[in-house]
Amino acid sequence: MVALAIIGGNMTGPALADRLAERTVPVVAEAGGGNAVEAQFRSPNGLASRHPLLVGGEGLDDSTRARIARAVAAIPGVGGIRWADGTMLSEGEAPPLRPLHCQEDVQALLRARSIRFEEGSDRLVPGSEPLVDEVATALRPCLGAIIEITGHTDSSGTEPGNLSLSRERAAAVRNELVERGIPADGLRIRGVGSRLPVEGLDPADPANRRIEFTVLETEPIMPTPVDTPGPR
Repeated sequence: MVALAIIGGNMTGPALADRLAERTVPVVAEAGGGNAVEAQFRSPNGLASRHPLLVGGEGLDDSTRARIARAVAAIPGVGGIRWADGTMLSEGEAPPLRPLHCQEDVQALLRARSIRFEEGSDRLVPGSEPLVDEVATALRPCLGAIIEITGHTDSSGTEPGNLSLSRERAAAVRNELVERGIPADGLRIRGVGSRLPVEGLDPADPANRRIEFTVLETEPIMPTPVDTPGPR
C-alpha cells in the first residue's frame, strides 16, 4: 500500500511539469505535430499538472492527432491526455496502465497543496475545489481499484470528537469525488482522529489536519467510449 498524503511538501511540481513539457517537444514533432502542437502541463487555474493539454494541430487529421496523443501518453510520468477541444484518447489507444499509476499522479499533484476544511467542520474551503477536480482526474485511470480515504485532525479538542470529525472529512472528500464521476463503490473512508500526526510535527500543529489516499487494490478497468471520446 502506498499512502498519498495531502499535505504541504517539496515544491517540485512546477519543475516536474517543466521537465515533462521539454520532453514532449521532440516527441510531438516526431509523431507528426511539428511545431503546430504544444503540450501544456498546467491546470486551468495555472497550477502544475502531469495531465497535459494538447493545444493546436486543428488542421491535422484524426490519425495524426491520435498518434501524437499516444506518443505523449507513453512518456514516463505523463498522466491522462486531453486536447484543447476537450477530447481524449479513444478507447484502446492509450498505453497499458501501470500498477499504481494513479498513485503517482496524485502524489505529483499534491506535493505542495492541501485539501483544506473550515475550522472544526467538514466543509471544504472554496479554494480546495480546483484541487479536488485534479485529484478526481488523476484517480480516473484507476477506476476499478479500491481506494481508501483517511481523515486526520490535529490534537485540539477531545479525541472522540476528533475521530468523528476526521471521518466526516473523509466522507466529504468521498462525496466530492463521487460528484466528479469517481464510483462510490470503489471508495472507502476511515477516520483516525489525531493519533497519526505527520512525522516531525507537533500533534497540535494545524498541518496535521489532512486527508490521505491509499490504493488498497489496483484493478483498473478499461474506460468506456463515454469516458473517452475519440481523438476529435
